[in-house]
Amino acid sequence: MELGPGPPLQAPLGGPCPEMLQVAEEAFRGGQYALAAEILGSQLAELPQPDRGLCLRQGDALARAGRIAEALESYSAAARLARLRPEELRGLAESFALLIRDKELRLPDWQGPGPQGDPLDEDPACCRPLELFGCPLCRRLLCDPVSLHCGHTHCKRCAQAGECARCCRHRPASVPSASSASPRVNVVLGNLLEKWFPRESRARRLRTEGDALRERQDPAAALEKYNQALETSCKCSLIAQRAELCTTMKNYQQALHDAEALCRNKPLWPKGHYVKAQALSGLGRTEEALKEFLFCVALNPEWSSMKIEAQKIMCEMFFPAFENVHDSLTPPFSSRTSYTRLKPEFLNSINTQPTAEGGSAAGSSKNLCSKRCINPSVLPPQNDHFGQGVYPGLGQDGPDSCLLECLLFMTSVFNFSDGEAICENSAKSALKAMPGSLVDASDFECSLCMRLFYEPVTTPCGHTFCLKCLERCLDHNPHCPLCKEKLSEFLASRTYKKTVLTEELIVRYLPEELSERTKVYEEEMKELSNLNKDVPIFVCTMAFPTIPCPLHVFEPRYRLMIRRCMETGTKQFGMCLSDELKGFADYGCMLEIRDVKFFPDGRSVVDTVGVCRFRVLSHGQRDGYNTANIEYLEDKKVEGAEYEELVRLHDSVYDQAVSWFTLLKDNMKEQILNHFGSMPGKDPDNPSGPAWYWWLLAVLPLENRAQLAILAMTSLKDRLIAIRRVLIFVTRKRTR
Repeated sequence: MELGPGPPLQAPLGGPCPEMLQVAEEAFRGGQYALAAEILGSQLAELPQPDRGLCLRQGDALARAGRIAEALESYSAAARLARLRPEELRGLAESFALLIRDKELRLPDWQGPGPQGDPLDEDPACCRPLELFGCPLCRRLLCDPVSLHCGHTHCKRCAQAGECARCCRHRPASVPSASSASPRVNVVLGNLLEKWFPRESRARRLRTEGDALRERQDPAAALEKYNQALETSCKCSLIAQRAELCTTMKNYQQALHDAEALCRNKPLWPKGHYVKAQALSGLGRTEEALKEFLFCVALNPEWSSMKIEAQKIMCEMFFPAFENVHDSLTPPFSSRTSYTRLKPEFLNSINTQPTAEGGSAAGSSKNLCSKRCINPSVLPPQNDHFGQGVYPGLGQDGPDSCLLECLLFMTSVFNFSDGEAICENSAKSALKAMPGSLVDASDFECSLCMRLFYEPVTTPCGHTFCLKCLERCLDHNPHCPLCKEKLSEFLASRTYKKTVLTEELIVRYLPEELSERTKVYEEEMKELSNLNKDVPIFVCTMAFPTIPCPLHVFEPRYRLMIRRCMETGTKQFGMCLSDELKGFADYGCMLEIRDVKFFPDGRSVVDTVGVCRFRVLSHGQRDGYNTANIEYLEDKKVEGAEYEELVRLHDSVYDQAVSWFTLLKDNMKEQILNHFGSMPGKDPDNPSGPAWYWWLLAVLPLENRAQLAILAMTSLKDRLIAIRRVLIFVTRKRTR
């Protein structure tokens, strides 16, 4: 445990050498506390009157050097000049805690920083659930699990009180919810907890009810709930909570009984010593309370609130209000013992015997810290982690052996003997391993597809479905498929997050079933990704290669079709004209999705562009929308003289098209440009033919059937001739 330096020294006017004080300060910062104390002592000895600041600094140095008795003298000298404040005893409190940690607990040096949060919120390992089943906020077994919109699951009370503690700090108030203001329990997870941990779940629910009653200032009813919970499943953390409640109700004896049981069975759990300190304080057993507060600091040196409590008690117990005897002090003032002002209760707790010279240590305060002033035979032995009896500080050579006797009163009654375990074995084992017989794949079955959940999503009303299944249902109706709860807000968000806990449980406990389910899904995606067989067909209007084709999608079947095109990654589907006999025409154009914008009611605007032409080989259907087996169309290749003739024809028709467009009225030009964009140049080309040609075919005033006939042609020469005839016709018609 690393202790920070105190306030910097300042030499009083006409006082000691500033250079020596600086050396002492550097030694203190460097951890050479004994050297710092020696320098400060030499400087104090030269003063005609003691300096309070130097006395305090010397006390800090001595305390951190482990020379507690001498440190108490320095603090006492400072107290004679002006009453000590609790904050001035931080070094002493930390030093006591360090000695307890080192010599009593035999714990390694504190590495720090400690875990985030209040140590009072940390339950012992035996009371913690498996990681998957713990609430990320309260870190206890989930009670009435609620799945938030971000996908993480919390206890219902935690979800109402705070924000998501795991990923996104998503506040429940901003989550789309059902009509009820209270979040709904996840039905699947709630049933699993009741099935897998029946006793633990009941105890957890009773505890939650007790917490609610306690918040409503009904401690008697809360205590009854805690007692019922302990009858169901005995937990250290629950006993500690009952002890806290008893302290609040001023039933300190019952609180102490619970706290002692906790400290006996969980000696390294800080909260057990905290509730014991609270109970002892209520009973007026101040010295014992101080010991427990110091024990808390020893276990967690960063627990500042416990340091403050210890400092307050030490300030009153070791250094009560002194008379102002500043004028009567004469050098060397450091020889006066601090223990002349200790409270009688503390002095009486230390058993003394005649010193080696035959004097009585009890009769003289100066002899209180002489060699062997405490009789070890009357002190209860301490036990370390291995059950060995030890007497810290006694029987050791050197000055520190006797100085620890002041601390021994507070550390002599720790008992680490093995007692009857508080947590029942059945309760511990229930949360440490999952019996395979309890795991049933039917508990994770989607009620829509009757298969294992794949990408499970929980609605605000608490029901869970496969993501794809839920989306298909919401395409048709914005209500929950099971309870018919209105899900308009949930649908409007369009951000369905997978329920993380449900998915993790499936991964851990049903790996084989998940593997089969994943295989089925991947086969479906592979089948949907085939752009030659069972290609989705949007039956609507004419589409052409390279030409934008914005679509307004509102029918449920096409919502599903567009979503699947995005999920497979192909982002392509066919566009065909309607046909009364066959359902759709035998020729069409493949479209590629560039962007999709969703509306709150499920409708969407899909931005697409033409890619290539195709011919339908056979017609079909899938889940309500049309499909087709297709082959792609390519223009016939020409060479030599035919190619030169084709180039001349191409340039001639292009010039004719430019002339036609130039002579159009301004308002017609603006409409065409806004919808189709500018006319492409004649140089760019693509496998389906010049881009300008398809642009022109799209903007010319032709019937769809005529456009379809030209789209189906595989000869560029034939298409150019056909478009030239159309241009001649529309030009003559305009001149009339």
